[in-house]
Amino acid sequence: METKWIKPTEVKIGVELLKAGEVIAMPTETVYGLAGDATNDVAIRKIFEAKGRPADNPLIVHVASVEQAGHFAQTIPPVAKRLMEAFWPGALTIILPSNGRASSLVTAGLDSIGLRMPDHDAALDLIRSSGLGLAAPSANRSGRPSPTSAKHVADDLSGRIAGIMDGGPTGIGVESTVIDCTTEPATILRPGGVTKEAIEAVIGPVNLDANLNDETATPRSPGMKYTHYAPSAPLYLVDGGRDDLVQIVTARKEAGKRVGALVFDEEPTPADVTLSLGRSMETAAQRLYEALRKFDETDVEEIYVNRIEPTGVALAVYNRLYKAAGGKVVRSHEEA
Repeated sequence: METKWIKPTEVKIGVELLKAGEVIAMPTETVYGLAGDATNDVAIRKIFEAKGRPADNPLIVHVASVEQAGHFAQTIPPVAKRLMEAFWPGALTIILPSNGRASSLVTAGLDSIGLRMPDHDAALDLIRSSGLGLAAPSANRSGRPSPTSAKHVADDLSGRIAGIMDGGPTGIGVESTVIDCTTEPATILRPGGVTKEAIEAVIGPVNLDANLNDETATPRSPGMKYTHYAPSAPLYLVDGGRDDLVQIVTARKEAGKRVGALVFDEEPTPADVTLSLGRSMETAAQRLYEALRKFDETDVEEIYVNRIEPTGVALAVYNRLYKAAGGKVVRSHEEA
């Protein structure tokens, strides 16, 4: 299949492909999404096939207005309306009861649906011009780091999808926060671009899903099942400070391993390849997937990064690192 490169000004091309039941990559403020008509079973199957994604993992439907969200939701309770008013357009996906209009492949057979209004002009233009709700998981091969540039999409999906709309690098760098408004109180299923603290300032206390890192749980949200965001070399979380990271890196190099390190500052390490995520968690979120992909351009055999306190934006960064590591945590006195 030929994959067309589409400029953000060429919305008509993207709309024609979407209406023909094809899937295209579109930029959003979080990561690039692989978009298809949420009501078209054929298009949704193409999304799963292109990604190599398990069909029991639900998809988020992207809309351009609260009114359009009502086209897919059975009800929009007051708490959800308050969240929409506060954070839409933006990096917040809201789980609501589904009215069945979306393909059952989108909801993975669940009676709920995830809806989001992206804060990106090109994505909103595609949605409005097509008149479609667009199911759009991240535009990468399943399990790989999510794409934050059109090049990342092409690296994974060129020849597998009909088009890529190049909107430049994304801003936030990690996926949207997913909050389930079918529970009381509402429950965060996936941390992301909108923090728990910001949400609670609007609607009061919310729960953090107890099974967020449970690989055996039935997923109610994308990103809750299977190893995600992973580079080719195994990633390990180091339980401790920077000295512990350095100690492990040194020991593994002495054991003859080619080692990479991810750090939250600009200081060098003994690793063969050291990549910095920056000093702020906002910068770390922006750089995370790019860094994980960069390791694939090296010959490192193992990658180490410190565990971080999961609060604020760091909750999303930690969640992605935990998933990329497959839950593997080591201490300085242990071998990986």
